[in-house]
Amino acid sequence: MLKELMFERLRKIEDLEQRQLLKDIVSGVFVNLIDYQEDMNRKLEERIFNEMDDIENKYDIYATLLPREDVDPIHDCLFPICPTDVEEKKIYTDKLLGSIKKHEPAMLMTIFLACNSDVIQHLLAQPRIFRGSLKTSEGQVEIQVGLIKNNLYVKEIEKLYSIFQINGLPWKTINHPFVHKFLDVIVVDCPPLHEDVEIEEVTIDLEEYEQYKRLNMVPLWNIQPHVVKNSGFPFPAIDRVNFEHVLSLRKTGNQHGYVIDTEEENVRYVKRSDHELTIVSPLEQSGEWRLLKIAKVEQEHIGKLNFALVSNSRNDYFMHKLSYKNNQNVSTKGEIIRLINSFEAADMLELVKIDVFEEHEPIGSRNLIQPFLMDRQEGNNYKKTMLLQFISKQDRDFIANDVLSFLIAEIQRHFMEYKCVGKWL
Repeated sequence: MLKELMFERLRKIEDLEQRQLLKDIVSGVFVNLIDYQEDMNRKLEERIFNEMDDIENKYDIYATLLPREDVDPIHDCLFPICPTDVEEKKIYTDKLLGSIKKHEPAMLMTIFLACNSDVIQHLLAQPRIFRGSLKTSEGQVEIQVGLIKNNLYVKEIEKLYSIFQINGLPWKTINHPFVHKFLDVIVVDCPPLHEDVEIEEVTIDLEEYEQYKRLNMVPLWNIQPHVVKNSGFPFPAIDRVNFEHVLSLRKTGNQHGYVIDTEEENVRYVKRSDHELTIVSPLEQSGEWRLLKIAKVEQEHIGKLNFALVSNSRNDYFMHKLSYKNNQNVSTKGEIIRLINSFEAADMLELVKIDVFEEHEPIGSRNLIQPFLMDRQEGNNYKKTMLLQFISKQDRDFIANDVLSFLIAEIQRHFMEYKCVGKWL
């Protein structure tokens, strides 16, 4: 900027000899000085930025969905939430009949509905009975089935929340829109069957919802369990009560994030370095530790995906790093806008209006994507309701409502005194 200004002034000198003389002086002395100063300013800016140790991005959770046959068992960074999802499911007649006899939900299968959350909520709010059939070793059997919400994957996210607390890591809402679209198919009515009859195939007709039905779908995330042994023997911690267990991360890769998956009483705190994880624990014996590796996701290693890859990662801005480091919130509209825009997931929408009401009842969409946190929050006596209204920057797909719910859940975590709700304009 300064160089351009200097040369602009030179061009305004009418005396060509003086212009040439000044140009030689400026080019020989001042230009090099300006370049040096700009280079020093840039290095200072990088140093300040890098001093904000951004460990948060090592614990970003990425998520997507694949058909069972497309899941890569040796993928670098995407793994099934439940490893058993990649196995062929078999229905055992005796177990099915036992559940029916005890008047318990007899689950046949799990399906995925590729539709927005409003459709699923409407379907679950008004229970429907659908026709189905079992192809058995004794012939075709007509049955009636119903649908209930599948909570298996939400429970896995709840477990991860507890693990983050044990490891002393701040929690961010998991942006996994697909896990909220799985439904369990349960038997409502079934004719008598012999226990030795084999069920070979199950078919169901969801009528107007049939177009959304997907079978054998597997939700993925970038979390993989590992078992790691101590590097040597534990040695007494500085408090002379607990012991330090050192785990090497060289084999599994130190570029990833790691958390200890164990009981709370086994960990006092965890220390992290570039190549090691040190667990301060009352356990004095050497042994094996279960780690969860939160794999670093690199675009070139992802491969072909059938559905979008989403995450709870933030944009790499200095203010977001500073806010994360200090962990302080300012209750202003600007802070809400900054929080929302800090997430990469917010690139497809824009917050246009914030209203605060005295009403306690929800005024907009409030999909409880973290019921294990909402249970704690509902104990608060909310004084007001905060309604956040958004517009979409692109055509809304079937996960748009779930992304909106993810952002609302993050705002709710920071503004506990309000009941936060959101809706599209």
